[in-house]
Amino acid sequence: MSERLQKYLARAGIGSRRACEVLIKNGQVLVNGNVAKIGTTVSEKDIIEFEEKIVQVKEVDLKVIILNKPEGVLSSNAREKNIPIVYDYLPNAYNQRSWISIGRLDINTSGLMLFTNNGEFANYCMHPSNTLDREYLVRARGDFTQEKKESMLRGILIDDELHKFTDVVEGEKNGSNQWFSVCLISGKNREVRKIFQALDLEVSRLKRTRFGPIFLPSTLQKGKTKALDENEIKLLENYSG
Repeated sequence: MSERLQKYLARAGIGSRRACEVLIKNGQVLVNGNVAKIGTTVSEKDIIEFEEKIVQVKEVDLKVIILNKPEGVLSSNAREKNIPIVYDYLPNAYNQRSWISIGRLDINTSGLMLFTNNGEFANYCMHPSNTLDREYLVRARGDFTQEKKESMLRGILIDDELHKFTDVVEGEKNGSNQWFSVCLISGKNREVRKIFQALDLEVSRLKRTRFGPIFLPSTLQKGKTKALDENEIKLLENYSG
């Protein structure tokens, strides 16, 4: 049976399906000696090459780990100057292809990040249709009103794209700062910050505390990782937010 090249690469652990599409677009993948294109399908009879090595799908046990990402760390495998990257904190950090990131956090956001050794599983977790919601702890400065809360839940058009939370819970207030717990389903770039900024609320701290059914353990120190057990992985696979 044939399948899309990006799906094959993801199953081989090269990256998420989206990341593999980028590799194909950049001409970094060969199929039977020819540069592959988006839309290419392959079967087990084809020879697929990436970085001058033949790519083969090997059946390995699904693994997922949590990283408590510190602030000031890039969610990237590309190093910029001397800025640390999330892969510096992972097991087998010398071999970045051992782990595939399930989504990202911006450099100033801390908290829960998930990584897996299976590109198809990463693609499943990130796809909006699977309703794996994310929960964030936010500290923001500014005047918060019921009208602003309703706008957050109804949705705000930013750069021709609708951004919204599925839940907003108000927390402790200290002077001009207030804490919030917010949830959303999509994983758009800097979405939490954009929503608050659109309502004249300045985010001073942002931390992801949950991804679907997986919570950031209170005992997991910043920069440390924890492997999910079989039951936790099954919760992710079967979760409906």
